[in-house]
Amino acid sequence: MTTPHNKQPWPTKEAMIQVYENNLWGGDKTEFYSGLGSHDREVVHTYINVVSAFLKELKTPPVVCDLGCGDFNVGKELVQYAKEYKAIDIVPDLIARNKKTFRIDTVAFYTLDIAEDELPTGDCAIVRQVLQHLSNAEIKAIVEKLYSFTYVILTEHLPDGSFVPNIDILSGQGIRLKKNSGVDLLAAPFHFKVTAANEVLSIPSPHYKGRLVTTVYTL
Repeated sequence: MTTPHNKQPWPTKEAMIQVYENNLWGGDKTEFYSGLGSHDREVVHTYINVVSAFLKELKTPPVVCDLGCGDFNVGKELVQYAKEYKAIDIVPDLIARNKKTFRIDTVAFYTLDIAEDELPTGDCAIVRQVLQHLSNAEIKAIVEKLYSFTYVILTEHLPDGSFVPNIDILSGQGIRLKKNSGVDLLAAPFHFKVTAANEVLSIPSPHYKGRLVTTVYTL
């Protein structure tokens, strides 16, 4: 990972490596496990149904970039609806494991820091429960790259009821929920400029407070 002159690197890579090395999101020590958001049966089934329906409605199968693909338990179910599926994560050992486990002709895996590195090209970006773990500075860097896509399918863990959006945090395994906050890309300081925003799914989070909200943005 490279950083501009006199800028300190964000700690995200080290934090995410520790998450998987120490199984901080669950699972046993012999596996890479991306947490209940990627493995709760009802959550995953409902999400896949909604997102696959959207992808199937497009005139042609899109090139999908999965920004923060994790252990690929969700992504593997969406591959069939894409012309190409580019799966990206910041943890090198996780991507190495994914390459060995999921040998699919239309899938390519990349080890990248989506805030720091240039992203592969595509039509549709999937960003599922990723930004909630990142600082506002990193999110702002990512937002600028999202403009290269036609669609962005964003899922965030948000508090129930009213909340103050985008309270800043340090990057890591935690999220803004304990501060009664969550990521809203349309609000300050991000001001994501889109032509349409369609909330397609809102379901209770498994075993935690709040809800998992998926929004399709058209740019």
